[in-house]
Amino acid sequence: MDVERARRWVGRPGSERGSVSLELIGSLPIILLSVLVAAQIAIAGAALWSAGVAARAGARAVLTGKPPAGAAERALPEVLRHGLKVSGRDGVRVGVRVPGLIPGFPETHVYGSSSLGGG
Repeated sequence: MDVERARRWVGRPGSERGSVSLELIGSLPIILLSVLVAAQIAIAGAALWSAGVAARAGARAVLTGKPPAGAAERALPEVLRHGLKVSGRDGVRVGVRVPGLIPGFPETHVYGSSSLGGG
């Protein structure tokens, strides 16, 4: 008896059966875009952290009388080495290109700097 009553209820006009699935499908692009944006922000943060580490390595190289670019490049992960910019005026400044996840996203650079010189 309960099964038949449930069948009658599901077939009623105005039934909400299936509306949750449609709402999920409709919100899926927004959820996916939000996850991609959050991941892109996390990647930019990791690139910024790595740029700071590379700048510190470059500053240590300057203290030993070596050029900072080689030390900074070796301190970076392979994926961040393309487009590396190293400046040695008033400390060491390292710029790296942030890898993009979102198609069409503009190229972005982050910079880290360090100065270990005593003055």
